[in-house]
Amino acid sequence: MDSIQVIVKHQGKKYDVELDPTANGETFKFQLYSLTGVEPERQKILVKGGQLKDDTELSKLGAKPGHTFMMMGTPSGTGIEKPKEKVRFLEDMTEAEAAQVEGAIPAGLQNLGNTCYMNSTLQTLKSIPELQEELGKYSGSVTGGGNAPSPFSFAGSAGLGAGPSGDLTASLRDLFKQMSETQHGFPPLVFLAALRQVFPQFAQKSRDGHGYAQQDAEEAWSQIVSQLNQKLKSASTSTVEGNSTEQSEAASFIDQYMAGTKDTIMECDDPAAKELGEEPVTGHDSFYKLNCHIGVDTNHLRDGLAAGLKEQLEKRSDVLDRDAIYTKTSRISRLPKYLPVHFMRFDWRKTTNKKAKIMRKVVFPQELDALEFCSEDLRKMLVPIRDKIRDIRKEEEDDERARKRQKRMKAGEENDQDPSSKDKEKGKDKDKKKDESKAGGTSADVDMPDVVYKTDAEIEAERAASILSAKKELLALVDPKMAADVGSNQTGLYELRAVITHQGASADSGHYTSFVKKTARNDPVTGKPKEEDGKWWWFNDEKVSEVEAEKIDTLSGGGKCTSVGLN
Repeated sequence: MDSIQVIVKHQGKKYDVELDPTANGETFKFQLYSLTGVEPERQKILVKGGQLKDDTELSKLGAKPGHTFMMMGTPSGTGIEKPKEKVRFLEDMTEAEAAQVEGAIPAGLQNLGNTCYMNSTLQTLKSIPELQEELGKYSGSVTGGGNAPSPFSFAGSAGLGAGPSGDLTASLRDLFKQMSETQHGFPPLVFLAALRQVFPQFAQKSRDGHGYAQQDAEEAWSQIVSQLNQKLKSASTSTVEGNSTEQSEAASFIDQYMAGTKDTIMECDDPAAKELGEEPVTGHDSFYKLNCHIGVDTNHLRDGLAAGLKEQLEKRSDVLDRDAIYTKTSRISRLPKYLPVHFMRFDWRKTTNKKAKIMRKVVFPQELDALEFCSEDLRKMLVPIRDKIRDIRKEEEDDERARKRQKRMKAGEENDQDPSSKDKEKGKDKDKKKDESKAGGTSADVDMPDVVYKTDAEIEAERAASILSAKKELLALVDPKMAADVGSNQTGLYELRAVITHQGASADSGHYTSFVKKTARNDPVTGKPKEEDGKWWWFNDEKVSEVEAEKIDTLSGGGKCTSVGLN
């Protein structure tokens, strides 16, 4: 029998197809697969009497030239495509190339003798992408004489032969680069030498005289950040008279991305001072971290932060002519993009004249809303943006539910091809109609045999357009003054990205580890960022392992593993 020219309609498009009457339904579906990309098992071709089955002989359809068939179904998106880039196997890659592969385990840091405090701090700092980018621009040298690599740089000892210059920033730049090129535990020899040279406190020997003493991770963080604040400064150039130019120093990277400001007011607690005319003293302070004070009533991070922004101190009152207690209240007037928070778990006990660790459980969230700690002026700028973000999140949740509902409906239609399933549904429909006739109502569901579902690509395109539109609306809500403040937080919301923990009940010993949330890299094919899987990397010196997000909730304290800082 000769082939018949027929038309197949699918999602608004028409396809001219040669129908072979001697073939069966399965062959016809594979023809349509080559045209539409919809797999045969996902096709629903409407014919007289129902749907086209795989074993149906096409000659029995009675199709005439020009006959039109309606096809429904969408591709699964798992079809085999030719790779856009040449496939490379791990065995053929260098160590540096393998370290850059999606899902590659990041490098740990070897413990060089009670250096877990430093290793944990460095892994947390490395999680800040803007910092790594800024370090890449830094031109300082570890050796103090050129940038030529040492033959021992593979072991983390670049420049040791010439003696370290004490340039901590250059050492950190080189260390991060070396870590990005391996998946093995790396020895941070040069950086440790520079740290002890710049800050001799970290070269303190242990009490028993063997090796170096354990140090505090928060102190290491503060000292390293202070050094970076001095070194990572850019300069803007301006023209003066003649052909000469002069450079004016701009704000440092740390000031831009990791420093906030507070408006303060300090007043005497003694009513007599106010009666004698003493006025409150206002001020403006900078901060590089927020302290979470832990007291007998501290149960949540918010409690500790509120306590840290309201402190009491003793100072002389001129009007009282004696010392008095003053209360200093602070409100944040500028939020940095990255906000380090220090859980003050190590306390000096006057009774024992020793440092002790506070073991109290203090819960912290995966997202911190800092609005309640902000000044009134900053709140006014943040509230419209936060409200818009809430609307966007609700829209995304509704969109996700709609997508799931559509998938369930499509799955239900595919199940309709099963005769037993169809009989069950007919029985349900009869029972439903009986119930509705008794209740005097009608069903809200209407059969729509010609409904055309959106493809995943169409849904994704609409979602991307919606997100782009929402971002434009958000940008329009940002105050011009805040928009010009590079490195500031413009929402008041912070996502938890890293945690440094201390294991052990003693303040003078124990072990530090850190947790860093995994970040999604761009898809090598589409170039779009992939969705994060919510998992974390656990850095235990040179041992690196993947853990679930639930692990982070166990770091709130109450046991021997407690958080001491996060950002």
